[in-house]
Amino acid sequence: MRLQNKVVLVTGAARGIGHAVAELFAKEGANVFASDIQSPETPYSDGIRALTLDVTSEEDWKAAVGAVIEKAGRLDVLVNNAGIIAYEPLAELALQAWQRMIAIDQTGVFLGMREAVRVMRPQKSGSIINMSSIWGNAAVAGAHSYHAAKGAVRNMSKNAALTYVGDGIRVNSVHPGFIHTPLTDAQAPELNEVVIGATPMKRGGQPIEVANGCLFLASDESSYVTGAELVIDGGYLAQ
Repeated sequence: MRLQNKVVLVTGAARGIGHAVAELFAKEGANVFASDIQSPETPYSDGIRALTLDVTSEEDWKAAVGAVIEKAGRLDVLVNNAGIIAYEPLAELALQAWQRMIAIDQTGVFLGMREAVRVMRPQKSGSIINMSSIWGNAAVAGAHSYHAAKGAVRNMSKNAALTYVGDGIRVNSVHPGFIHTPLTDAQAPELNEVVIGATPMKRGGQPIEVANGCLFLASDESSYVTGAELVIDGGYLAQ
């Protein structure tokens, strides 16, 4: 019960990594609020409370965090997991596509951190976990908007970590490699094979393997960890 009595809000929790995080955290004793704009593909376990949250909406964020405070009295952990991926190269990238990516993958993280910090500061404690990517650290051809957003999340996390360290708030980013989720499974198989082939472990990861890393950052076991990047990528970035 590594998260006993902690109140947690997870975004993008309807499937994939977010769903695995919500389920694992609940098993570890947390009071979990699982949010998404979709219904969960697999029903949540008993005790997990579902919220509707469009991470691009300032009003939705205020309502979601307000609901958590109303029902649980505090917010101890925020997992900013919601995101999309796209592969358009710079020259072919439409402004509308760029704006959608930034709105979901970057602005959503900003809005979430802002609301969380506002309630965590009076508590003098909190852990914020922002989902970046290996492609927030290193580049591949194409995927221009995704690189931009995930690279921003990496440095936004460090900035918030340093800004609010005196308030007892820890902020860290998680950088998964290729993970088998509904999002990646919907991609062209040949694209997935290229990324897996470039991974030293020669396999894709599972959502639970990322969730386990998030569990460490959410728990008091990581009390001396802030501004860090937790890479979970089968060795991809070690090359």
